[in-house]
Amino acid sequence: MDISIQDGHMIDPANGINQVIDIHVSQNRIRAIGEPHQEFKPERVINAKGCYIFPGIVDLCARLREPGEEHKATILSETRAAASAGITSLVCPPDTLPIIETPGMVHMIQDRANAAGFCDIYPLGALTVGLEGEKLTDMATLLDAGCVGVSNALKPVENSLLMRRAMQYASTYDIPVFLASWDSWLQGNGVVHEGTISTQLGLPAIPEAAETVGIARDIALVETSGASAHINLLSCERSVFRLGEARQRQLPISASVAVHNLLCTESDIGEFNTLFKVIPPLRTKQDQQGLIEGTERGDISVICSDHQPHSLDSKLAPFSEAATGIAGLDTLLTLAWSLVNNRQLKAETVIAALTVNPARIVGLGSY
Repeated sequence: MDISIQDGHMIDPANGINQVIDIHVSQNRIRAIGEPHQEFKPERVINAKGCYIFPGIVDLCARLREPGEEHKATILSETRAAASAGITSLVCPPDTLPIIETPGMVHMIQDRANAAGFCDIYPLGALTVGLEGEKLTDMATLLDAGCVGVSNALKPVENSLLMRRAMQYASTYDIPVFLASWDSWLQGNGVVHEGTISTQLGLPAIPEAAETVGIARDIALVETSGASAHINLLSCERSVFRLGEARQRQLPISASVAVHNLLCTESDIGEFNTLFKVIPPLRTKQDQQGLIEGTERGDISVICSDHQPHSLDSKLAPFSEAATGIAGLDTLLTLAWSLVNNRQLKAETVIAALTVNPARIVGLGSY
Protein backbone atom coordinates (compact mmCIF):
# COMPACT_ATOMS: atom_id res chain seq x y z
CA MET A 1 0.00 0.00 0.00
CA ASP A 2 1.18 3.53 -0.83
CA ILE A 3 0.89 5.83 2.19
CA SER A 4 1.53 9.54 2.75
CA ILE A 5 2.22 10.71 6.31
CA GLN A 6 1.62 14.43 6.38
CA ASP A 7 2.62 17.29 8.71
CA GLY A 8 4.56 15.16 11.18
CA HIS A 9 7.61 16.55 12.99
CA MET A 10 10.41 14.31 11.73
CA ILE A 11 13.62 13.91 13.77
CA ASP A 12 16.22 11.88 11.90
CA PRO A 13 19.65 12.43 13.52
CA ALA A 14 21.47 10.33 10.92
CA ASN A 15 20.40 12.67 8.12
CA GLY A 16 20.21 15.91 10.07
CA ILE A 17 16.44 16.31 9.68
CA ASN A 18 14.48 18.07 12.42
CA GLN A 19 11.39 19.68 10.89
CA VAL A 20 7.74 19.26 10.01
CA ILE A 21 7.71 17.39 6.71
CA ASP A 22 5.73 14.82 4.72
CA ILE A 23 6.87 11.21 4.29
CA HIS A 24 5.78 8.93 1.48
CA VAL A 25 5.85 5.15 1.87
CA SER A 26 5.49 2.44 -0.77
CA GLN A 27 5.74 -1.30 -0.17
CA ASN A 28 6.76 -0.71 3.45
CA ARG A 29 9.71 1.48 2.48
CA ILE A 30 10.15 5.25 2.59
CA ARG A 31 10.26 6.37 -1.03
CA ALA A 32 10.36 10.14 -0.60
CA ILE A 33 10.58 12.86 2.05
CA GLY A 34 8.99 16.21 1.27
CA GLU A 35 7.48 16.33 -2.17
CA PRO A 36 6.61 12.90 -3.65
CA HIS A 37 7.38 11.79 -7.18
CA GLN A 38 4.72 12.84 -9.65
CA GLU A 39 3.56 9.26 -10.23
CA PHE A 40 3.09 8.61 -6.49
CA LYS A 41 -0.63 8.30 -5.69
CA PRO A 42 -1.23 7.45 -2.03
CA GLU A 43 -3.97 5.00 -1.20
CA ARG A 44 -4.00 6.25 2.39
CA VAL A 45 -3.16 9.63 3.92
CA ILE A 46 -2.26 9.88 7.61
CA ASN A 47 -2.49 13.26 9.33
CA ALA A 48 0.46 13.34 11.77
CA LYS A 49 0.12 16.98 12.83
CA GLY A 50 1.33 17.37 16.41
CA CYS A 51 3.15 14.02 16.31
CA TYR A 52 6.82 13.14 16.11
CA ILE A 53 8.26 10.76 13.52
CA PHE A 54 11.66 9.14 14.06
CA PRO A 55 13.52 5.89 13.33
CA GLY A 56 12.81 2.71 15.25
CA ILE A 57 14.34 2.50 18.72
CA VAL A 58 17.38 0.25 19.29
CA ASP A 59 17.60 -0.96 22.90
CA LEU A 60 21.20 -1.97 23.68
CA CYS A 61 20.43 -3.90 26.87
CA ALA A 62 17.33 -6.07 27.17
CA ARG A 63 17.05 -9.46 28.80
CA LEU A 64 14.31 -11.58 27.27
CA ARG A 65 14.60 -14.54 29.71
CA GLU A 66 14.41 -17.07 26.88
CA PRO A 67 15.96 -19.58 26.84
CA GLY A 68 16.12 -20.69 30.45
CA GLU A 69 13.65 -18.55 32.40
CA GLU A 70 10.48 -18.67 30.35
CA HIS A 71 8.40 -18.48 33.54
CA LYS A 72 9.46 -14.81 33.71
CA ALA A 73 9.17 -13.84 30.03
CA THR A 74 9.64 -15.14 26.49
CA ILE A 75 10.99 -13.82 23.22
CA LEU A 76 7.40 -13.63 21.97
CA SER A 77 6.09 -11.64 24.95
CA GLU A 78 9.03 -9.25 25.15
CA THR A 79 9.34 -8.52 21.44
CA ARG A 80 5.61 -7.84 21.34
CA ALA A 81 6.01 -5.39 24.22
CA ALA A 82 9.01 -3.80 22.52
CA ALA A 83 7.22 -3.30 19.20
CA SER A 84 4.22 -1.72 20.94
CA ALA A 85 6.60 0.88 22.42
CA GLY A 86 8.38 1.75 19.17
CA ILE A 87 11.40 -0.52 19.67
CA THR A 88 12.38 -2.30 16.47
CA SER A 89 15.72 -3.83 17.54
CA LEU A 90 16.83 -5.44 20.79
CA VAL A 91 20.37 -6.35 21.82
CA CYS A 92 20.36 -9.16 24.37
CA PRO A 93 23.27 -9.94 26.74
CA PRO A 94 24.72 -13.47 26.71
CA ASP A 95 23.61 -14.54 30.22
CA THR A 96 20.77 -16.76 29.06
CA LEU A 97 20.47 -20.42 30.11
CA PRO A 98 22.42 -21.86 28.40
CA ILE A 99 24.85 -19.01 27.80
CA ILE A 100 25.27 -17.55 24.31
CA GLU A 101 28.71 -19.00 23.60
CA THR A 102 28.08 -21.25 20.60
CA PRO A 103 26.76 -20.62 17.08
CA GLY A 104 23.87 -22.97 17.84
CA MET A 105 22.62 -20.70 20.63
CA VAL A 106 22.89 -17.64 18.39
CA HIS A 107 20.90 -19.32 15.62
CA MET A 108 18.24 -20.57 18.04
CA ILE A 109 17.59 -17.08 19.42
CA GLN A 110 17.43 -15.60 15.94
CA ASP A 111 15.07 -18.34 14.73
CA ARG A 112 12.72 -17.74 17.67
CA ALA A 113 12.84 -13.99 17.07
CA ASN A 114 11.98 -14.51 13.40
CA ALA A 115 9.10 -16.79 14.39
CA ALA A 116 7.74 -14.16 16.79
CA GLY A 117 7.97 -11.54 14.05
CA PHE A 118 7.64 -8.40 16.17
CA CYS A 119 11.18 -6.97 16.16
CA ASP A 120 14.78 -7.91 15.45
CA ILE A 121 17.03 -9.45 18.12
CA TYR A 122 20.80 -9.08 18.00
CA PRO A 123 22.63 -11.32 20.50
CA LEU A 124 25.88 -10.51 22.25
CA GLY A 125 28.24 -13.46 22.49
CA ALA A 126 29.95 -14.48 25.72
CA LEU A 127 33.38 -12.93 26.19
CA THR A 128 34.62 -15.80 28.38
CA VAL A 129 33.57 -19.43 28.58
CA GLY A 130 30.64 -19.79 30.95
CA LEU A 131 31.06 -16.09 31.80
CA GLU A 132 33.56 -17.32 34.38
CA GLY A 133 36.35 -14.92 33.40
CA GLU A 134 38.96 -17.64 32.98
CA LYS A 135 39.09 -18.64 29.29
CA LEU A 136 38.22 -16.70 26.15
CA THR A 137 35.47 -17.87 23.81
CA ASP A 138 35.86 -18.21 20.05
CA MET A 139 34.72 -14.65 19.38
CA ALA A 140 35.31 -14.79 15.63
CA THR A 141 32.97 -17.79 15.30
CA LEU A 142 30.31 -16.01 17.35
CA LEU A 143 30.65 -12.95 15.11
CA ASP A 144 30.20 -15.12 12.01
CA ALA A 145 27.10 -16.69 13.57
CA GLY A 146 25.42 -13.28 13.95
CA CYS A 147 26.55 -11.75 17.25
CA VAL A 148 27.00 -7.97 17.13
CA GLY A 149 29.49 -7.86 19.99
CA VAL A 150 30.85 -9.73 22.98
CA SER A 151 30.17 -9.25 26.66
CA ASN A 152 30.65 -10.88 30.02
CA ALA A 153 27.18 -9.65 31.04
CA LEU A 154 27.11 -8.56 34.69
CA LYS A 155 30.33 -10.40 35.58
CA PRO A 156 33.38 -8.14 35.25
CA VAL A 157 36.54 -9.97 34.19
CA GLU A 158 38.76 -9.64 37.26
CA ASN A 159 41.94 -10.82 35.54
CA SER A 160 43.27 -7.69 33.83
CA LEU A 161 45.72 -9.64 31.67
CA LEU A 162 42.91 -11.84 30.35
CA MET A 163 40.78 -8.75 29.74
CA ARG A 164 43.62 -7.16 27.78
CA ARG A 165 44.01 -10.28 25.66
CA ALA A 166 40.24 -10.35 25.09
CA MET A 167 40.34 -6.77 23.83
CA GLN A 168 43.29 -7.53 21.56
CA TYR A 169 41.43 -10.53 20.13
CA ALA A 170 38.27 -8.48 19.61
CA SER A 171 40.27 -5.65 18.01
CA THR A 172 41.68 -8.06 15.42
CA TYR A 173 38.18 -8.86 14.16
CA ASP A 174 36.68 -5.40 14.85
CA ILE A 175 34.25 -6.84 17.42
CA PRO A 176 32.70 -4.34 19.87
CA VAL A 177 33.36 -5.26 23.50
CA PHE A 178 30.51 -4.50 25.92
CA LEU A 179 31.87 -3.88 29.41
CA ALA A 180 30.46 -4.10 32.92
CA SER A 181 32.98 -1.61 34.25
CA TRP A 182 33.06 -2.06 37.96
CA ASP A 183 35.45 -3.58 40.47
CA SER A 184 33.80 -6.70 41.85
CA TRP A 185 35.90 -6.60 45.02
CA LEU A 186 34.75 -3.08 45.86
CA GLN A 187 31.18 -3.88 44.87
CA GLY A 188 31.08 -7.00 47.04
CA ASN A 189 27.57 -7.97 48.07
CA GLY A 190 26.30 -4.39 47.97
CA VAL A 191 22.73 -3.67 46.91
CA VAL A 192 22.41 0.13 47.21
CA HIS A 193 24.57 3.22 46.78
CA GLU A 194 26.96 3.94 49.65
CA GLY A 195 25.44 7.00 51.23
CA THR A 196 22.60 8.26 53.37
CA ILE A 197 20.06 5.62 52.38
CA SER A 198 22.40 2.67 52.90
CA THR A 199 23.19 3.99 56.38
CA GLN A 200 19.54 4.62 57.30
CA LEU A 201 18.33 1.25 56.07
CA GLY A 202 21.38 -0.74 57.14
CA LEU A 203 21.86 -2.28 53.70
CA PRO A 204 25.16 -3.45 52.14
CA ALA A 205 26.53 -0.56 50.07
CA ILE A 206 28.23 -0.13 46.71
CA PRO A 207 30.68 2.82 46.72
CA GLU A 208 30.99 4.91 43.58
CA ALA A 209 34.68 3.90 43.58
CA ALA A 210 33.59 0.42 42.51
CA GLU A 211 32.54 1.96 39.20
CA THR A 212 35.21 4.64 38.76
CA VAL A 213 38.04 2.19 39.47
CA GLY A 214 36.60 -0.31 36.99
CA ILE A 215 36.20 2.36 34.31
CA ALA A 216 39.75 3.63 34.83
CA ARG A 217 41.10 0.10 34.28
CA ASP A 218 39.00 -0.54 31.20
CA ILE A 219 39.91 2.80 29.63
CA ALA A 220 43.60 1.98 30.11
CA LEU A 221 43.10 -1.43 28.49
CA VAL A 222 41.25 0.09 25.54
CA GLU A 223 44.09 2.56 25.06
CA THR A 224 46.68 -0.22 24.89
CA SER A 225 44.65 -2.74 22.86
CA GLY A 226 42.90 -0.62 20.25
CA ALA A 227 39.57 -2.35 20.87
CA SER A 228 36.24 -0.62 20.39
CA ALA A 229 34.48 -0.70 23.75
CA HIS A 230 31.03 0.15 25.03
CA ILE A 231 30.64 0.74 28.75
CA ASN A 232 27.24 -0.46 29.87
CA LEU A 233 25.14 1.45 32.37
CA LEU A 234 27.00 4.35 33.95
CA SER A 235 25.59 5.44 37.28
CA CYS A 236 27.71 8.23 38.76
CA GLU A 237 28.97 11.68 37.86
CA ARG A 238 32.67 10.90 38.27
CA SER A 239 32.36 8.06 35.76
CA VAL A 240 31.06 10.59 33.23
CA PHE A 241 34.13 12.78 33.85
CA ARG A 242 36.47 9.83 33.23
CA LEU A 243 34.60 8.93 30.08
CA GLY A 244 34.73 12.53 28.85
CA GLU A 245 38.51 12.59 29.29
CA ALA A 246 38.80 9.36 27.27
CA ARG A 247 36.66 10.81 24.50
CA GLN A 248 38.82 13.94 24.41
CA ARG A 249 41.76 11.62 23.69
CA GLN A 250 39.60 10.15 20.89
CA LEU A 251 39.63 6.63 22.31
CA PRO A 252 37.05 4.30 20.70
CA ILE A 253 34.78 4.20 23.75
CA SER A 254 31.03 4.78 24.02
CA ALA A 255 28.72 4.44 26.99
CA SER A 256 25.07 3.98 27.90
CA VAL A 257 22.86 4.88 30.82
CA ALA A 258 19.68 3.14 31.93
CA VAL A 259 16.69 5.44 31.75
CA HIS A 260 15.86 4.80 35.41
CA ASN A 261 19.26 6.22 36.46
CA LEU A 262 18.33 9.45 34.65
CA LEU A 263 15.01 9.72 36.46
CA CYS A 264 15.45 8.18 39.92
CA THR A 265 17.81 8.49 42.87
CA GLU A 266 18.62 6.49 45.99
CA SER A 267 15.87 8.35 47.87
CA ASP A 268 13.24 6.58 45.74
CA ILE A 269 14.05 3.35 47.57
CA GLY A 270 12.11 4.80 50.50
CA GLU A 271 11.29 2.08 53.01
CA PHE A 272 12.92 -0.90 51.30
CA ASN A 273 11.00 -0.60 47.99
CA THR A 274 12.46 -3.52 46.02
CA LEU A 275 11.06 -2.17 42.75
CA PHE A 276 14.01 0.22 42.81
CA LYS A 277 16.65 -2.44 43.42
CA VAL A 278 18.95 -2.23 40.38
CA ILE A 279 22.62 -2.82 39.54
CA PRO A 280 24.36 -0.45 39.13
CA PRO A 281 22.41 1.20 41.93
CA LEU A 282 20.45 4.42 41.93
CA ARG A 283 22.77 7.08 43.28
CA THR A 284 22.55 10.70 44.44
CA LYS A 285 20.77 13.71 42.96
CA GLN A 286 24.18 15.07 41.95
CA ASP A 287 24.99 11.83 40.14
CA GLN A 288 21.62 11.93 38.40
CA GLN A 289 22.28 15.49 37.19
CA GLY A 290 25.78 14.52 36.07
CA LEU A 291 24.37 11.69 33.97
CA ILE A 292 21.82 14.01 32.36
CA GLU A 293 24.47 16.62 31.55
CA GLY A 294 26.80 13.92 30.21
CA THR A 295 24.03 12.69 27.91
CA GLU A 296 23.34 16.18 26.59
CA ARG A 297 27.07 16.73 25.92
CA GLY A 298 27.29 13.42 24.10
CA ASP A 299 29.76 11.78 26.48
CA ILE A 300 26.98 9.27 27.14
CA SER A 301 25.60 8.45 23.71
CA VAL A 302 22.96 5.81 24.47
CA ILE A 303 19.87 5.57 26.67
CA CYS A 304 18.66 2.00 27.21
CA SER A 305 16.02 0.20 29.25
CA ASP A 306 18.24 -2.38 31.00
CA HIS A 307 15.08 -4.47 30.76
CA GLN A 308 15.00 -7.29 33.34
CA PRO A 309 11.56 -8.87 33.78
CA HIS A 310 10.89 -10.86 36.95
CA SER A 311 8.09 -12.83 38.49
CA LEU A 312 6.11 -10.94 41.13
CA ASP A 313 7.30 -13.20 43.96
CA SER A 314 10.96 -12.43 43.27
CA LYS A 315 10.39 -8.77 44.18
CA LEU A 316 8.50 -9.57 47.38
CA ALA A 317 11.56 -10.91 49.21
CA PRO A 318 13.56 -8.78 51.70
CA PHE A 319 15.54 -6.07 49.90
CA SER A 320 18.94 -7.78 50.00
CA GLU A 321 17.44 -11.03 48.70
CA ALA A 322 15.00 -9.61 46.16
CA ALA A 323 15.69 -9.91 42.43
CA THR A 324 17.65 -7.11 40.80
CA GLY A 325 16.31 -5.15 37.87
CA ILE A 326 13.31 -3.35 36.35
CA ALA A 327 11.11 -4.26 33.40
CA GLY A 328 11.37 -1.29 31.06
CA LEU A 329 10.58 -2.03 27.41
CA ASP A 330 7.06 -0.60 27.55
CA THR A 331 8.17 2.63 29.21
CA LEU A 332 11.59 3.35 27.66
CA LEU A 333 10.39 6.00 25.21
CA THR A 334 7.82 7.53 27.55
CA LEU A 335 10.31 7.92 30.40
CA ALA A 336 13.09 9.20 28.16
CA TRP A 337 10.71 11.72 26.59
CA SER A 338 9.77 13.04 30.03
CA LEU A 339 13.28 14.48 30.16
CA VAL A 340 12.39 16.47 27.04
CA ASN A 341 9.11 17.63 28.54
CA ASN A 342 11.00 18.74 31.66
CA ARG A 343 13.56 20.56 29.49
CA GLN A 344 16.41 18.50 30.88
CA LEU A 345 17.39 17.07 27.49
CA LYS A 346 16.78 18.20 23.91
CA ALA A 347 14.44 16.14 21.75
CA GLU A 348 17.16 15.48 19.18
CA THR A 349 19.52 14.29 21.93
CA VAL A 350 17.00 11.76 23.22
CA ILE A 351 16.09 10.48 19.76
CA ALA A 352 19.74 10.08 18.78
CA ALA A 353 20.46 8.24 22.06
CA LEU A 354 17.59 5.83 21.38
CA THR A 355 18.09 5.26 17.66
CA VAL A 356 21.10 6.14 15.53
CA ASN A 357 23.76 6.06 18.27
CA PRO A 358 23.04 2.51 19.50
CA ALA A 359 22.54 1.36 15.91
CA ARG A 360 26.02 2.57 14.96
CA ILE A 361 27.63 0.88 17.96
CA VAL A 362 26.37 -2.55 16.85
CA GLY A 363 26.81 -1.86 13.15
CA LEU A 364 23.21 -1.63 11.96
CA GLY A 365 23.74 -0.02 8.58
CA SER A 366 20.10 0.96 7.98
CA TYR A 367 20.32 3.99 10.33
